[in-house]
Amino acid sequence: MEEGKVHSAPPAEKKGADEEEDDFGYRLFPDRNKKPQSFLVRSLFTFHNKCQLMLRLTLETNPYARLLLEALKQSGCTVFNDRHFSCENCDGCVSGGFDAATSQIVLCQNNIRQQSHMNRVVTHELIHAFDHCRAHVDWFKNVKHLACSEIRAANLSGDCTLMNEIARFKFGLKGHHQTCVRDRAIRSILAVRKVSKETAEKAVDEVFDACFNDLEPFGRIPHSKADAKRAYRDFQNRDRYNANL
Repeated sequence: MEEGKVHSAPPAEKKGADEEEDDFGYRLFPDRNKKPQSFLVRSLFTFHNKCQLMLRLTLETNPYARLLLEALKQSGCTVFNDRHFSCENCDGCVSGGFDAATSQIVLCQNNIRQQSHMNRVVTHELIHAFDHCRAHVDWFKNVKHLACSEIRAANLSGDCTLMNEIARFKFGLKGHHQTCVRDRAIRSILAVRKVSKETAEKAVDEVFDACFNDLEPFGRIPHSKADAKRAYRDFQNRDRYNANL
């Protein structure tokens, strides 16, 4: 799994002796429960500085991220760098997460080492933020809602581009993109929810077609940065057209 989901847990219910309590993925993000460090202390750590620099470059230049930021703003959810992003240390298996309780995106500074990886993680988590903004997503109790957002994030963020799949030594022909999206959505659910693989697979399969074909706000599947740039231009032109109606 590359991207995880972290949400503030609802009040704990009493569990049976054999039932394990779900922590909603917080074990993967230990810094979420620590007292925030001062800016001076954080600035002394190379990981944190590098994370902040890469984040700034992504938000300023990446067409996937720029489109999503504009879409969030139009939906009434303006994103601010200092308020809505946090570079933190995480478990080794995740690169980022969306904290619905604080509307904050967590970027795993100890696991994101390259700009291309930062671009993909920010895009993935901004899709979750967009879904959180535009829909009444029940992140805690409805695994289908989580599955839908994971499908959309894997489909639209570039997670399953041909180059990324080749880098993972995964090759396929017809339908490979859909297979990648399904597999990554299932993995993401299993990373942050204490459910069986069968439950995760069932949730993904039941909503797959509808959520895979929900291409907002891109209007297409951006298979490359060039596709994302075209989608961004189309989004801007659509906005100008609507403003003139």
